[in-house]
Amino acid sequence: METTKIALFKGKKIRRVIYQNEWWFSVIDVVQVLTDQLNDQVARKYWNKLSQRLRQEGSEVVTNCHRLKLQAPDGKMRETDCATTEGIFRIIQSIPSPKAEPFKRWLAKVGYERIQEIENPELATKRTRILYKLKGYPDDWIEKRMRGIAIREELTDEWQKRGAEEKRDYEILTAEISKATFGVTPSEYKKLKGLQRENLRDHMDDFELILTMLGERTTKEIHKTKDTQGMRSLKDDARVGGEVAGTTRKQIERRIGRSVVSENNFLKTPNNKNLNRNKK
Repeated sequence: METTKIALFKGKKIRRVIYQNEWWFSVIDVVQVLTDQLNDQVARKYWNKLSQRLRQEGSEVVTNCHRLKLQAPDGKMRETDCATTEGIFRIIQSIPSPKAEPFKRWLAKVGYERIQEIENPELATKRTRILYKLKGYPDDWIEKRMRGIAIREELTDEWQKRGAEEKRDYEILTAEISKATFGVTPSEYKKLKGLQRENLRDHMDDFELILTMLGERTTKEIHKTKDTQGMRSLKDDARVGGEVAGTTRKQIERRIGRSVVSENNFLKTPNNKNLNRNKK
């Protein structure tokens, strides 16, 4: 399964994805940085001409690029040319730019950190905690978010072993849990919170995170108990696991007198410090 992230190089966004256990970087984003192009269409034309020249020269750089799905500015997942660290180094060598050397050093650092994380997964966890802290999230929220990440990874591993193959399969199963838990799919939930490219779970409050964990943890246990195989059965289990969390949500709402499902998110919260406020 692919894991996507946004990296920053001196304020410029470089989309990247873990594919076949290594980082693959958006070629267009790299070209934008090195050519100082604000318009990605201009960068795309530059890459098209450069790739033609590289092919004519017999270079394997373009051949070794893969079209992988990354999140576009409009929030949709779109295929774009991506290259490994080695491939990006070779592309950089073909682009005359004063930013080439610092970019190479940054790229080498990112690649080295990935190797470290593979050898010691705790490093990835520590770095994620630090990033949330720098963004202003409180410690108690970070603890819940990190636990939620672990539960999510365990569930997706279970799905992979039991018949989920395509990225779309994971989206379908996740939507089943979300609909049964909150009454809305993740995409509907993002619209409610006014999010576009942002990660939905990074904008959930305590109740939302806890119920998400409950639905996913329950779903995993149902899979294991029933030894579920195949997407149809996995989907049924996902709905049931979500219903368990959904029942809990409704009980909480009756007791506290308001909806747990909220349009509040981290971006809208004053000073980005209080994630626990909900509108009635």
